[in-house]
Parts: sequence; structure tokens; C-alpha cells
Amino acid sequence: MITIALPKGSLEAQTLQLFKEADLEVRRTDRDYNPRIGDPRIGKVKILRPQEIPLYVQMGYFDLGISGLDWVQESGADVVEVANLSYSKTGDGNVKIVVAVHRDEPIENVAAIRPDSRVTTEYPRITERFFADLGIPVRLFPSYGASEAKVPDLMDVVVDLTETGSTLKKNGLKIVGQIIESHTALLANHESLRDPEKRREIDEITTLLLGVIEARHQVLLTMNVPSEALDRVIEVLPAMKKPTVGRLHGIDYFSIQTVVQKGLVNGLIPPLKAAGAEDILEIPITKIVR
Repeated sequence: MITIALPKGSLEAQTLQLFKEADLEVRRTDRDYNPRIGDPRIGKVKILRPQEIPLYVQMGYFDLGISGLDWVQESGADVVEVANLSYSKTGDGNVKIVVAVHRDEPIENVAAIRPDSRVTTEYPRITERFFADLGIPVRLFPSYGASEAKVPDLMDVVVDLTETGSTLKKNGLKIVGQIIESHTALLANHESLRDPEKRREIDEITTLLLGVIEARHQVLLTMNVPSEALDRVIEVLPAMKKPTVGRLHGIDYFSIQTVVQKGLVNGLIPPLKAAGAEDILEIPITKIVR
């Protein structure tokens, strides 16, 4: 039985949704930091700040944890990334730690940042290394939220996490550099992975979570096709391997099933119809396990 730390805050909603879709629903009340997952492979579950999770996983308090790679680097935790979960607080995709200044500053890249600038950030270790590598001495001020609001009145530079940069822009800032790109990761303790039973449980939970993530980008297409149009339709269809083809009872038709990328469906349906496909259905997929 394994223990898991899940992130509180910006990643919380997307993480809970992922576990629910994987049939590992996290059951708790709004103020319950000791939720439960009704699966015999999972024991203790905690909802914690993502900043804390990598070190707690390293120390063996948890076998698995979900946090961003940014917090792994900031904490210096020695953990194993067993899966890239590739989601952020608003959906799919990676995030970036960037350097920003006020839009009126005559600075277009990080090399132009003045020595002794006041820099605020939630990532002091990452930021310190970055400016040290550039050879620019700065004064670091740890931030505990709303970092972008402190420039230019209190600070000269902000180092912050962003998905699109829109919040920084709304606050009158411009991005002049990027430090790292980060993503949400499933992290494991080294000792837990060396335990055969825990390793099996970790692998099985990982398979379920990744199955959901892959399925989010795919759909099942089914259609009926007259026999004379079968080759034309199959030529149009993409597939994970090959389409599944079966003859319909009593008529000269075939049924075809295949999995395709969701983003391709709208462009695929017209040529399928033109090739002779009928009764086309698009069906959501909950998991894909390869």
C-alpha cells in the first residue's frame, strides 16, 4: 500500500479531476486535509502545498507526490520523476519561470538588468543561481504571493511562474527572459521504487493516470460503410494501428472503428462522408492503456 501527497492551490482542481477520471476519486470535505481514495493500493493521502511535496517525498513521508518540476529544482529534492502529467492550473501544457520588468523600463533582455536591482520571487534559489551565472549581482526579496504587483513601486524585477504571460502584461510588466520551463510531474521516492510491491503499485497507478491523460486527446470514431466504399474510407482514416473492420449482419455493409486525435475530427468527417462513410459517431474515451 502506497502513500500519496497531492497539491493544494492552483494545481488542486486539475489534479482532483485527473484522479476522478482515473476512477481514483479523492473523497474529502472542503476542510479535510486527510482525504481517502477507495483503492486497495493507496493508503494515506494528504493535500499539501506543492512547494513542500518534493522534499516530503524525498524524505520518505510519501511514496508518491504530485508537484511541478519548478519546485523540485527550487527545493533541490532528490526524487524520481515517474511521469510527466503535462497539465497546469488551467488545463494542458507547460509553464515557464520568466524574468519581467515594468513595461517602461528600457530593458529588452536579462543581460541589460542593472546590477543591484531589487528582485522579488517565490523561487529564490533558482533566481540566485540564474543571476549568478549571468554575473549580475542583485538583491533578492522572497515573495509570498502577488509578486507582479510589487513592480515598480517596491521592486525592479520579478521572477515569476506564468502560462501565457497575460497576468504580467495586465500588471504593466513585460517579459525579458526565461529561466526554465516546467510541468506537473508524478514524483516517487527512491526507496519506494526499490521495494518490489510498492514499485508494482506505483506502476499501476501511473498507468491509470497516464491512460486518462492520453485519452483526453483522442476519440473513438465509428461508422458504417458500404462494401464498395470500404477501401476509399480506410485510405482516409488514421488509426493507432489499423482500423477495426466488421461486416454488418444481413446487408453489404461494414462497421469501422478507429481512434483518432480529437483535434483532427472536424477536418476528417467531411472527407469520410465524401468517401462513402455513413452513420459516423464520435465517442469520448476515458482511458487509453498501451
